[in-house]
Amino acid sequence: MSLELSDLDRALLNGDFGQAAASAMSLLTGFAEAIGASSLLDISRAHIDGCLYHGEVNLDFVERLAAAGGRARVPTTLNVGSLDLIHPELVRLGPNERAPRLRLMQAHEALGCVASFTCAPYQTSFRPKFGEQVAWGESNAIVFANSVIGARTNRYGDFIDLSCALTGRAPAWGLHLSENRLGQILFRLARALDSRAASDGLYVAVGLLIGAASGEAIPVIEGLPPPRDEDQLKALGAAAASAGAVGLFHAVGITPEAPTLADAFGGRNPQRIVEIGPDEVARALRQLSSAPDGAPLAAICLGTPHFSRTEWDRFLPLLRSVAPKSGVPIYVNTGRATLAELERERLLAGLEEYGLVVVADTCTYVTAILERLDGVVMTNSGKWAHYAPGNIGVQVAFGEIEDCLASAASGRVVRTASW
Repeated sequence: MSLELSDLDRALLNGDFGQAAASAMSLLTGFAEAIGASSLLDISRAHIDGCLYHGEVNLDFVERLAAAGGRARVPTTLNVGSLDLIHPELVRLGPNERAPRLRLMQAHEALGCVASFTCAPYQTSFRPKFGEQVAWGESNAIVFANSVIGARTNRYGDFIDLSCALTGRAPAWGLHLSENRLGQILFRLARALDSRAASDGLYVAVGLLIGAASGEAIPVIEGLPPPRDEDQLKALGAAAASAGAVGLFHAVGITPEAPTLADAFGGRNPQRIVEIGPDEVARALRQLSSAPDGAPLAAICLGTPHFSRTEWDRFLPLLRSVAPKSGVPIYVNTGRATLAELERERLLAGLEEYGLVVVADTCTYVTAILERLDGVVMTNSGKWAHYAPGNIGVQVAFGEIEDCLASAASGRVVRTASW
């Protein structure tokens, strides 16, 4: 199938909008041809996952586009970088290691991208609307946009997401198209799980289970209890995207494209049905932990994906009520826009005495921030628990946020959840 280009596409490719846009369009058309897209479509916004420094190649790519005068043609937000620019003292890197990481973040800004540096752009003023065509990188953002909002994006990796931003175009392929958004596998939750309807752990476990079992197929979840807030769906999607390749899930009666089971599957039968009961949930959550109850703690890490304002509003009263003073630091990753709001309202004043350490612009499992890596780190995030052992070499204990705070108070892993 040949790729059909519009007049705008050809003008971009021919250099009418500058060399940077031409380079981006050349890469984008090559990608579109490789995946078999027949045309490109307009996008309204982009989110770039290339701010994490992985070596000279991604720095060279972005700096060359900036030197050639490249500018984003649509509103474009940035995912986390490798530095906390607001709290640089937290980052445990020398000047030679910091320099290319800073250059990479600055080069993206030079391209006209918004210095959001958050993995949760959907909880900022740049949130897309239902049906909006976007080009997003960052796995949890992709699955949230598609599933919870009903916007449309594929899983765009480094360089392709930026090429979409610089051209305002994306391949008309995959999850951008209605026919490719129907469910394929049914995950049916047992009624016995209803008694744990308010548990954050349930949403994490379901995400892990559907991610591991779906492959590239689109999962449909039947029987999921109504979430307390969208952050529970955020946790589900982040876990699913970490454990597998999920870019879209449907939760019957909850997510916008699945008001009924028939709607989720478009009237078709599921390819297969997977039953999820209490035993499966318990097993999935146990696999997140490599440390036993009672193990000495080095730190607590929360906010992966970044804490929303709603999560802060729930967390801060819990922190004050527990008032941990064991010396265990409680790192909370959050977006700089959310942090600015909290600081304007002076909601964080004095909380350092409880061990609170706020991290912005990055995340503690990708940047050298933790003071100690020789003990157990506890988290309520399925994504953090999944990636941190490999990324930074720590032992992990997973628990509900209440258990994380109780553990911070005791200095040891405490879990009361009965999973």
